[in-house]
Amino acid sequence: MSDSPPQEPAHRRPHSPSMASPFLEFDLTAEVDRLHRETTWSAGQNARTLLKYDDFRVVLTALQANTHIPEHQTDGRISVHVLSGHIRLNASGRTFDLRPGSLLALDQGTSHALHALQESVFLLTIAWPAGRLIQSGKRNRRAE
Repeated sequence: MSDSPPQEPAHRRPHSPSMASPFLEFDLTAEVDRLHRETTWSAGQNARTLLKYDDFRVVLTALQANTHIPEHQTDGRISVHVLSGHIRLNASGRTFDLRPGSLLALDQGTSHALHALQESVFLLTIAWPAGRLIQSGKRNRRAE
């Protein structure tokens, strides 16, 4: 027997509870520990969607030091709330140094890139405008 914690599967998590419910509660410390135990952590980053509605997502993201996320953009507004570490985010010609407790919001379509200066954890929130066209399985529908 090994004293090390069990490794989570690399590509599939066991049947997750619903990500859309009238209320959901999370132990973020336990969730971060889980991300660090999964084999995908060895690639430098790992993430788990905590909340998932048609027009709203909350994603817990862990980055190893010196991990880069290249420039990209989303159709929704985002916020980045740093829980631990130090992240440098470049957007709109500015550089934001985000440390624990920092919260940054970006408008929809704003190009941005991230660099983890230290091992870091943040909550990414994405909110899409009402009426946007979304993909749901094999059919498209409008978000209310």
